Amino acid sequence: MNEQQALEFGREAIFTVLQIGTPIMLIALVVGLTIALFQALTQIQEMTLTFVPKILVIFLTLILFLPYILDKMQTFMLGVADRIATIS
Repeated sequence: MNEQQALEFGREAIFTVLQIGTPIMLIALVVGLTIALFQALTQIQEMTLTFVPKILVIFLTLILFLPYILDKMQTFMLGVADRIATIS
């Protein structure tokens, strides 16, 4: 494996991580902003009000996006296996 192949592999790995993590992080961001707005409007400053809903929403999002995540990871790993097979 030369430098160019290693850089290409790293780029694909980072891009795959971004594809997997972005939907979950965006939904967590929206929920966090909604809760922060609610807390600012009502002046309720309870710490569990921020963590519990976000944890639940992230868990549900992971369950919802699991087929998508598995498909992206499978595609990436098939590419890795092909590269390993072609190394001489």
